Amino acid sequence: MVFSSHIFVYYFLPIALITYYLLPYQAKHFGLTLFSYVFYGWANPLFAPLMFASTLIDYTCGRVISGSEHSRNRKLAVTISICSNLSLLGFFKYFNFGIANVNTVMSWLGLPIWQEVLYVTLPLGISFYTFQSMSYTIDVYRGDAKAIRNFIDFACYVSMFPQLVAGPIVRFSEIADQLQHRAHTLQKFARGIAFFSLGMAKKVLIANPCGKCADTVFDAGVVGTLEAWYGVIAYAFQIYFDFSGYSDMAIGLGLMLGFTFAKNFDAPYRAESITEFWRRWHISLSSWLRDYLYIPLGGNRRGTARTYVNLALVMLLGGLWHGASWNFVIWGGIHGGMLALEREQGKTSFYEWIPKPLRVIATYLLVLVAWVFFRISELPNAIAYLRCMFTGVLVHVHPSTDLIAGILYQPYYLLIMGIAGVVIWCFPQTWEWTQQLTPLRMGVCLCLLWLSLAVLATQAYNPFIYFIF
Repeated sequence: MVFSSHIFVYYFLPIALITYYLLPYQAKHFGLTLFSYVFYGWANPLFAPLMFASTLIDYTCGRVISGSEHSRNRKLAVTISICSNLSLLGFFKYFNFGIANVNTVMSWLGLPIWQEVLYVTLPLGISFYTFQSMSYTIDVYRGDAKAIRNFIDFACYVSMFPQLVAGPIVRFSEIADQLQHRAHTLQKFARGIAFFSLGMAKKVLIANPCGKCADTVFDAGVVGTLEAWYGVIAYAFQIYFDFSGYSDMAIGLGLMLGFTFAKNFDAPYRAESITEFWRRWHISLSSWLRDYLYIPLGGNRRGTARTYVNLALVMLLGGLWHGASWNFVIWGGIHGGMLALEREQGKTSFYEWIPKPLRVIATYLLVLVAWVFFRISELPNAIAYLRCMFTGVLVHVHPSTDLIAGILYQPYYLLIMGIAGVVIWCFPQTWEWTQQLTPLRMGVCLCLLWLSLAVLATQAYNPFIYFIF
């Protein structure tokens, strides 16, 4: 089930909210957990027991860590938690990838390949809820949070449907107090509606049309230079509005339920460097990788060379977290290499000698090049696409590709691309814009929600990019 669907907006959400507010306070978490499992198991009910098993393991490990006075038991419990979560993630996300790579090597060596006797289906949101659940036991082990005693409260934290399948990654230490005591106010609920409305508008009115343009170009194979740049820019717009729109809707739904989640996007395409980009893009993931991977590896405390290695390693793993493909690793490597280079340059960075607008453009161009590897799963195809972008005049383009231009340069798609650019580089962020809701602003939000739902009824193209991660 996705947020931008009629079954969610017209049926699931109203029933869930009404039931939640009718239940007594002591039963709210049980009701929310029940609805969250229905939401999660809607596509495939077999995914629900897997999430329950992960929840039960981490809850038990948290109690052992909290209740034991022996450091050996505490280390064993946190190790079991981390290994079980990573094992689940590794098996379901990388088993097929591993077999495919083994078969490639076997084929190179002239040896018989493994037959595909087992094909593993990736459970929705497993990358998000395993990281989220794992942060609980680590926080309890470090002393950053107290172990939760009520299993239903913990199950509610792990399974909460607003941020379950595509984030933001909500750490337990950020929400522990809210699980015990939180306010349900009209002001918070109204801001939640505003967040949800703006997120829905980002998704339906901008991300979906941009995605249609991007798919048209990327699925065409060889295209001209202008169309290649058009396609990757459309994809950059799509993935931003798709994911930030989902995050806005998730934050809005959390506010309707009384929870306050942290900001997950902060105008990333306005960044003046790759370092700043990662302070603005998918903040919950970048901060998770920093606090639970980069710093434990030594961060920048073990010398310059080790710092660069840590940066590169974290981004390579971050790329692999997004998907089982070497192109994701290359995407992470590009960002990791740039992060290391910018740190090495320090205050004498090569960005410093150019004006701010050009720094933003240079950063955006680097991000666009990296997005090619993120969008295309096969390395030869990604290289071919980059060739179209940078040496398109030397590439033979079949006359039939003129049909692509007939789609891309329709006034509707050009208008959407222009609006996307204006929103990205000129408009305030949802987080700041909704802090003080005037009647006019609320009216704008409701009008956008109505328009989004009206357009949604006519759209056949409605994917969520981060559902596959």
